Amino acid sequence: MRIGELAATVGVTTRAVRHYHHLGLLPEPERRANGYRDYTLRHAVVLARIRRLTELGLGLAEVRDVLADDAGRELVEVLGELDEDLARQESAIRERRARLRVLREDARRGRLPAEGPVSPELAALFGKFGPVPPKSPMAAKDREVFALLETTAPPEARAELLAGLETMMAAPGAVERAHEAYALLDDLADAGRDDPRVDEAARLLADLIPAELIPADVDLGLGTGTGTGTGTGGQDARGGGNSAFLRAFFADFAPAQAEAIRRTFRILTEDRR
Repeated sequence: MRIGELAATVGVTTRAVRHYHHLGLLPEPERRANGYRDYTLRHAVVLARIRRLTELGLGLAEVRDVLADDAGRELVEVLGELDEDLARQESAIRERRARLRVLREDARRGRLPAEGPVSPELAALFGKFGPVPPKSPMAAKDREVFALLETTAPPEARAELLAGLETMMAAPGAVERAHEAYALLDDLADAGRDDPRVDEAARLLADLIPAELIPADVDLGLGTGTGTGTGTGGQDARGGGNSAFLRAFFADFAPAQAEAIRRTFRILTEDRR
């Protein structure tokens, strides 16, 4: 058989046949006097086996190991590993589809947060905060930051974040104080750093935020913060005080808002000492 005839017989491309030759998976056939390769039934058998193995999901390196093992032991091991990998993928797909069903149902009922999709735990916390106060840029920003941190934080830091927010929202009157804080910070958007409301906002926020949400190494010299007063303190995506991240985010605040948050952190870190 010529290479095109072999490829057509097995159902692969001539390019694949040449690639398998290059990798040493398929032995090179003898050539006729005219220089053309002369493929035999044995080549078709090997090529068909390569096709079956790759269709199962084996990589070409794994196919090489299987073909090199005459007793078939390598194939048993590789197939076992492949089956375990597929089982993990199936489990992940089931979990993702279950999550999608919940999100679709929330969207149908109008309960999907604007920042969504977020985890069920964070969505539940958003629900405890109540609806975002109308026309409150600070409240909307806070939720965006929560979603950002949840996405980028390692599992341990994410769990600490959610636990801290749960603690915060469990305090009596927390929702009302959070909305009051949002309104006050919104009012500071056009104010100066020396506005007397800055201290008022800082005291309100310090009374609301659990001190453990503020990292011990937060750099107050940067005016650090990754959310509003109801946000997550100076934690960055890795749970520490990343200066570049904090500077970039803090630049989003108006001067008086930034000063209020800086003073809030100072109060909380000093109290913790």
